[in-house]
Amino acid sequence: MDIKNKPIGNVEISKGSVNATVVDPKEIVKAASLKSASSVILVHNHPSGESTPSSEDIELTSRIAYACNLLGVNVLDHIIIGKNADGFYSFATEGLI
Repeated sequence: MDIKNKPIGNVEISKGSVNATVVDPKEIVKAASLKSASSVILVHNHPSGESTPSSEDIELTSRIAYACNLLGVNVLDHIIIGKNADGFYSFATEGLI
């Protein structure tokens, strides 16, 4: 996102399997830096259909937010897409960011 929170691009960082993926916070920081982003919104899906974050999701989000913050990039939200009744989980809405 630019300084006015308007999208400036989408970057795919990782493709996972049906039950795991590897995401390195450095790759997210690098992509944000290359785009001169002021902020980012993280999005991933849970193939299981359950959108509730795992403990790993929560920990990784915290690490990514910390790394981005060091460079002045805000993490506005982390959205998990699922297939449950609500369809998604927002870290910002739930107060986790």
